[in-house]
Amino acid sequence: MIKSRFHTWRISMCAATGAVSLLASCAVLAADVGLKDSSHAAPPAYDWTGYYFGGHAGYTWGNSNWTASTTAAPAETFASGSLSLTQPINTFNEAGSFFEGFQGGYNYKLPNNFVIGAEADISFPSFPNVEGLTTGGISTLSSPLGLENYSETVLMSGTVRGRLGYAVGNWLLYTTGGFAWTYNQLSLNQLAIGTGEQTNLWRLGWTAGAGVETPFLPHWTARLEYLYTGYGVSSVTFPFAAQRFDADFSLQEVRLALNYQIGGDAASSEKDPKPAAKAEASNIDFHGQTTLTWQGYPPIRSPYRGPNSLPAGGEGREVGDFTLFAGVLLWQGAEFWINPEIDQGFGVGNTRGAAGYPNGESYKLGSETPYARVQRYFLRQTIDLGGETEKVEGGINVFPGSQTANRLTLTVGKFSVVDIFDTNQYANNAKADFLNWSLINAGTFDYAADAWGYSYGAAIEWYQGRWTVRAGVFDLSVTPAGGDSPEAYGLDPTFKQLQYVGEIEERHQLWGQPGKVKVTGFVSEGRAGLFQDAINLALATGQPADINAVRSYHARPGISLNVEQQVMADLGVFARAGWADGTVEPWDFTDIDGTVSAGVSFSGKKWGRPDDRVGIAGVINNIAGVHQAFLNAGGLGILVGDGILPNPGLEKIIEVYYSYSVTAETKLSFDYQFIDNPAYNTDRGPASFFAGRVHWQF
Repeated sequence: MIKSRFHTWRISMCAATGAVSLLASCAVLAADVGLKDSSHAAPPAYDWTGYYFGGHAGYTWGNSNWTASTTAAPAETFASGSLSLTQPINTFNEAGSFFEGFQGGYNYKLPNNFVIGAEADISFPSFPNVEGLTTGGISTLSSPLGLENYSETVLMSGTVRGRLGYAVGNWLLYTTGGFAWTYNQLSLNQLAIGTGEQTNLWRLGWTAGAGVETPFLPHWTARLEYLYTGYGVSSVTFPFAAQRFDADFSLQEVRLALNYQIGGDAASSEKDPKPAAKAEASNIDFHGQTTLTWQGYPPIRSPYRGPNSLPAGGEGREVGDFTLFAGVLLWQGAEFWINPEIDQGFGVGNTRGAAGYPNGESYKLGSETPYARVQRYFLRQTIDLGGETEKVEGGINVFPGSQTANRLTLTVGKFSVVDIFDTNQYANNAKADFLNWSLINAGTFDYAADAWGYSYGAAIEWYQGRWTVRAGVFDLSVTPAGGDSPEAYGLDPTFKQLQYVGEIEERHQLWGQPGKVKVTGFVSEGRAGLFQDAINLALATGQPADINAVRSYHARPGISLNVEQQVMADLGVFARAGWADGTVEPWDFTDIDGTVSAGVSFSGKKWGRPDDRVGIAGVINNIAGVHQAFLNAGGLGILVGDGILPNPGLEKIIEVYYSYSVTAETKLSFDYQFIDNPAYNTDRGPASFFAGRVHWQF
């Protein structure tokens, strides 16, 4: 029976709507950079009256004072303490006491320049750190059961507030206050006996604060705000430990926010020249997207199961995200982009069970509740070197404009390696085309990434005539993701484990139709394990093969071929082939040492649906013999590991999708995948995966 947690769909929709909030911090920066002279300033007579919505991002700190007592009569207090709720921001694993969210409200400006209004908001914290904390804290105490860890952390929060302000020229100074709520997770772990309990708690309280807000473009305002929230004392009981904790909870936070006022040209007046506003807007660019994907499969043949096996009974899971793409033109040819995001959900099998995993929208880590991340922030500098001038269409992380055919492009910051390398117009985007990991990119391209697919690095591209040469260096994760390495989801803060990537691209015309050929190579250098060493250790100890125990400094190379060819205006074909060193464990992507894939993509023009898209493709994945022996000895890979692998075989995948264009911005897709021998195991499967995907982009 397919099991699906339908309530997470509702949470994802909150995340999708709420990620409008991700505009906040980026837009304020954009405004600062874009407003470079007073001729572009917002008009002095801003009309604050009207409905508005927008987003925010910020940092929070606070504390919780607690007492612990037994629940057996007579109750006895045995410990007390205080939690600091502040977690430092870690830019290598995106943890810390920061949050993102959205708000909406209504303002009314009185004739005497006073402004009254009401607003509601919701906020989502960062992904939990290794201790399971977002905005929260942990205490160690002595109890009748021995040493314990008690912790509380925020899962989501919100407020409903009134606002009273005074408009001074272009500025609104205001105070605010009202109702506050937070939904928290509390944990109690008995360290001596190794057991633990968790429970969730709604806290209700009040909030008060002040802020300043100003318009910076027609319809758009930016604000800086401080809030204090107090929730009083609440109680929670842990039945197994027979203990009750009574604790208060208070937070302070600073927010940057961006609002869009609905209705007439709110930021303009007769004295406000629209051409100036348009010129100003050219320095700032916003785009956004939200994608919701559900995928499931029916029961499969599964005579045994390991830690990374697909569940035998079938499963259905969903994932959702909303991303803001905010950009600023800094100087000639220089663009800065930042991509805050709210994510939620899980892949089937907890993103395990197949090397060519069937859902490129899912991450290696998931969450039932939405959480905030900043996936990309990078600087791109383009230097024209001559040749024919080409028009650049604006879009996701790209400003509209022009560039010369011969040019240098330098990208530095946090982004995805596959934003630049191994791209293919027919199979490269899980939000729009194929979903399978080994069709989106070459399965052997073990690109450096955290658990969400992003890394710190730098890349340079040299375009000359029909050729492009690319090179880059990127930060690997703390450890390879295989072998049950929980710390592997974050990037290496020492930058001592690196990946070097190179690519050559050739562009051509075949029978009058454009095409590309790319050869991509990489070398990852860091502490990784040799499969033979893990097998030898298992034979000596009689334990399952443990790749964590044999890691030392090694290099793992790989190379892939990527071909795309337009056959006619609405029909294209593509193919990839790749190899990677199968004696060394893969680092950050998936468990594939050899791959071949090919497919076709065409529009629905012949049946009167030119904006629809159909894709059909197949892929064959393989691993080296020593890699198979490692899995048969009980080893765990990044995504695969059934405990044993007595009958290995090629992993064979077929995928078909249909993308239905609801509007120019909204696409509804249906996807089917057939995976034979998932995780290279001929004893398991085959498995059929069905998916539905909704994608909206502006």
